[in-house]
Amino acid sequence: MLKLYITPGSPYARMARVVVQEKKLEDRVEIIEAKTRTENSTYYDINPSGRVPYLLLEDGSGLEESALVCRYLDTLDGEPTLDTAPGAPEWELPRLEAMARSMLDGIGVWSREYVYRPAEIRSDFIIGHESARAMRMLDAFEREIENPILTGPLNMAQLTLACTLHGRDLLAGGVEWRGERPNLAAWIDRIGERPSFASTKPPPRKPH
Repeated sequence: MLKLYITPGSPYARMARVVVQEKKLEDRVEIIEAKTRTENSTYYDINPSGRVPYLLLEDGSGLEESALVCRYLDTLDGEPTLDTAPGAPEWELPRLEAMARSMLDGIGVWSREYVYRPAEIRSDFIIGHESARAMRMLDAFEREIENPILTGPLNMAQLTLACTLHGRDLLAGGVEWRGERPNLAAWIDRIGERPSFASTKPPPRKPH
């Protein structure tokens, strides 16, 4: 049996958890909560980087990095679908996936300034830079959200975008993003109704 190591609040690990459900792999993949950012965690013996998600294969090797893990899981039923967009230009799906990944990565950097740094040593430069980037990307997706890539069957672009924003109405520092982006907010609400997203909704953040 494959073993998928996750943390409940990680949007990257959530992507893999969603794929497990969407592809009905529950009987083939055991989901295990890892202890990360903990000195001497036994998880580091399994995955030296300490990051999630991490998929431990039956031969003892492992896969790290959410997109790679998702693509591997997508193949297990013999009918991969996450990288398909029939009728779309060849680079359209990767373009939107890359946009969503850029926003996810930037929001992650922004959030970590609040989660892991005391207020007196937070970097105003990092917070300002990443929050501005996030607002630009959110505006871009407000314009893009009716793109057929984002309204058709679930794919890597949708998966990445949804795991970035669903369950996170407030971003780091209590910044609200939905009000000025009604189309994007409505899209997030719709995709969040899928059982795979509803059941993996991240736990509430502690106040910063």
